Amino acid sequence: MTKTVERPAEAVRTRPARTPPPARKPARRRLAAQGRAYAFLLGGLLCFALFSWYPAIRAIVIAFQKYTPGADAEWVGTDNFTRVFRDPEFADAWRNTLTFTALALLIGFAVPFVLALVLNELRHAKAFFRVVVYLPVMIPPVVSALLWKWFYDPGAGLANEALRFLHLPTSNWSNGADTALVSLVIVATWATMGGTVLIYLAALQSVPGELYEAAELDGASLPQRVRHVTIPQTRFVILMLMLLQIIATMQVFTEPFVITGGGPENATVTVLYLIYKYAFLYNDFGGACALSVMLLLLLGLFSAGYLRLTRSEGEDA
Repeated sequence: MTKTVERPAEAVRTRPARTPPPARKPARRRLAAQGRAYAFLLGGLLCFALFSWYPAIRAIVIAFQKYTPGADAEWVGTDNFTRVFRDPEFADAWRNTLTFTALALLIGFAVPFVLALVLNELRHAKAFFRVVVYLPVMIPPVVSALLWKWFYDPGAGLANEALRFLHLPTSNWSNGADTALVSLVIVATWATMGGTVLIYLAALQSVPGELYEAAELDGASLPQRVRHVTIPQTRFVILMLMLLQIIATMQVFTEPFVITGGGPENATVTVLYLIYKYAFLYNDFGGACALSVMLLLLLGLFSAGYLRLTRSEGEDA
């Protein structure tokens, strides 16, 4: 009599059930889904085409024309570029714009990052301080500039009143050729840093806490933790915000227009303010568009080179 040997349940190998492949949608359904997606995308494309692409292309065309609204345009080739390039204000505008951008990177790029580090370390009243930091962004730019214009008034302005109260020497602020550009950088930093601080704060909160704990166990100080943990972990956000800030500061207009009017002694004439003068004061739309094309080419080439450089550095890392 033979005995049947029963295998233990663990020894019995069961093949996993094969999941059937997902059913493919019929071609009509796929086309309908794609049609809806393109329909939603069409609205955004139309807005870009109407308010961004068409004006840019139109400006490039006018840059090679002698254009007056209501009259027939006349092709003049590169005469507009030559005339703008020979303008004495051309060099002043580019020098002031590049100086403003450099000062904005020194002041307006470091201050939001430091504020974000401080807010990230707070344990109480976080929401209150975030609202306080972001509040200037909600003020219209022209209103903000008018407030600072009163603040910088050399006579009864709050800035000099505070200096007199502290028995310190007063300043001409936006009315002085040596201090006007720095004063505008302070205004632009105060008015726009709220959004940058919140972006930095979101990036800081995504850094794993274990990295800071390991750095503390190794005896790293706060500056060392910021240098070796915080900056490498938020490097992508820092690089992108730097690019966006350079592009924005190269197009500064509201502060020189409202506060200083390009003065004193052309100390705050920027490229965008000079474009405004060509178009609406000199009635020279060809020259304004020629200067706009120069700025467009410069920012486009800089952005392409910056993105390529940072991408190659990221791949090497």
